[in-house]
Amino acid sequence: MTRRQRMNVYFEPGLLKQVEALAERRKVSKSAVIEAAVLSLVSGEDDTRRDAALSKRLDRLGRRIDDVDEAVAVLGEAFALYTHVWMMRQLPIPANENEAARDRAADMYARFNEVLVRRLAKGQRFLNERVRDVTGRKEADTGT
Repeated sequence: MTRRQRMNVYFEPGLLKQVEALAERRKVSKSAVIEAAVLSLVSGEDDTRRDAALSKRLDRLGRRIDDVDEAVAVLGEAFALYTHVWMMRQLPIPANENEAARDRAADMYARFNEVLVRRLAKGQRFLNERVRDVTGRKEADTGT
């Protein structure tokens, strides 16, 4: 049987009160509480557990960010295409041609969806194209 060795340590009064309260709640000595805390710190078990939990949370957040990025890309593409088509097709419709206009609008909407899906499948992004246009213009203006 190994004999325990004595060690004197000093604590701030607030921390000592917390140790005493924990020891009282768990019905153990203050020495046992401090020994368990030191053993946990030295063994590194908590570090491994904490690192694993943090890694899991970061992975989950990364997946959520990817989902949000994809949703924003789809919305950006849809809005860009809608705006483009709307600006190109803004014509007054005579009252006697409402039915034909509805049919044409349904056809245009179907084509809009096809173009949107095609652009997203190719990885084309309206916002990225605009950023490249702007940076290209700035480089041309500065002569670099």
